[in-house]
Amino acid sequence: NNTISKDKKMQKGYWISCYHEIYNADKLAAYAELAKPAIESQGGRFLVRGPAVYAAGSGVMERTVIVEWPTLNDAQNAYDSDAYQAALDALSDGVDRDFRIVEGA
Repeated sequence: NNTISKDKKMQKGYWISCYHEIYNADKLAAYAELAKPAIESQGGRFLVRGPAVYAAGSGVMERTVIVEWPTLNDAQNAYDSDAYQAALDALSDGVDRDFRIVEGA
C-alpha cells in the first residue's frame, strides 16, 4: 500500500534515494534539472546530495539523496505532482535506484 494513513500525514517526511548504478549520465542530468525546481517549489529541502564517503556492513558506496518535507503528505503530493513525474520521465531507465518515502522520528 503506497498511501499514507491519516494519523501520519502531519509527521515530517523524507525522500531517500540510493543510486545503485548510473547507466546514462545525460538522463540523470536532465532529471536533476527538472527535479530540483519541482522539489524546492513544493517545500522540499535537500539534506544530502552526493556519494557516500563511508559504508559498512552491507552498505555500498553509492550516490544518496535525502530530501526533507514539512509533512509526509507533502512528500507524497510532491512525488505525485506533474512536475516531478516529468522529471522521472526524463530519468527513464538512466539509473537503477532505490527510492522511498519515510516518516521522521
